[in-house]
Amino acid sequence: METDASLLGVELEEKEQEELYQQLLLQTMGKVQSESPPSKVIRPQPGMCVKTSSTSDQKKVFLNICQSQAVPPPPHLSQEALVELLESEDPTSYRVPMSLGEPHTEVDNSSQGCTVYDVVINDEFFQKCQKDTLFQQFLIAVSLEGLENKYNLELSRDIKILKNRKFMGCIGEQNIRTKSKPIIQEINSNPEFSLLVEPSSGNAEHLIAEILLPGVISAHSIVLDLGEDRLLLIARPSLFHLDIFFPLIIDQENSVAQFNTNTQTLTVTMPVVSS
Repeated sequence: METDASLLGVELEEKEQEELYQQLLLQTMGKVQSESPPSKVIRPQPGMCVKTSSTSDQKKVFLNICQSQAVPPPPHLSQEALVELLESEDPTSYRVPMSLGEPHTEVDNSSQGCTVYDVVINDEFFQKCQKDTLFQQFLIAVSLEGLENKYNLELSRDIKILKNRKFMGCIGEQNIRTKSKPIIQEINSNPEFSLLVEPSSGNAEHLIAEILLPGVISAHSIVLDLGEDRLLLIARPSLFHLDIFFPLIIDQENSVAQFNTNTQTLTVTMPVVSS
């Protein structure tokens, strides 16, 4: 199989290409600044306030769980399906779209400093959680896990929902990504794209993206950027643009890309970060 390296545009000697292909690291969101994902500023509406604490220093932490129609809803899930999900081996397979804001310092009712995080979810899903205690507890659990993963925290599961207030401090605007369905477009034809999960059953270990790029004869023409849940590809000169958001968190540093010049197919192998 003939391969061509240098997804980052580095000129390589032919004898070095095969080795570097296997070691190519796809890192750091934002390398392609001119092609940053579309976004918009929203002002979330209050929802409910949850009190917890950081396990390291026992300091008070509050979650302002807010709502907005700008955040997409999760897939429909009945209460029976939620019970089955929670009893399954991989309850994290069901993901709730949410925007996790930066921490901000506020003062609580005891005039003590505390840390507050704003979590924004879809407004219809929030109302569903308000009507169903099981969904509400599930929402709080995934919100805590999301903050822990994003900010490297350890938060107590000994929580309290504040009945007489919907938020702590103030709720700021958030800049959220706007994304459509995964799409790849080429000027004059309809290229093929597939995303595979290995193994096909059980806990996912790898995501494999296979992208057919007809007309692209060299990886020198490809710019590839990988984030923890997103793949961005641009093939010059403006032939292709692909922007995919993954349902799983992937290991950017150990991901590998390979372009086959014979089949004009780019294969990106991405290890999945275990939850």
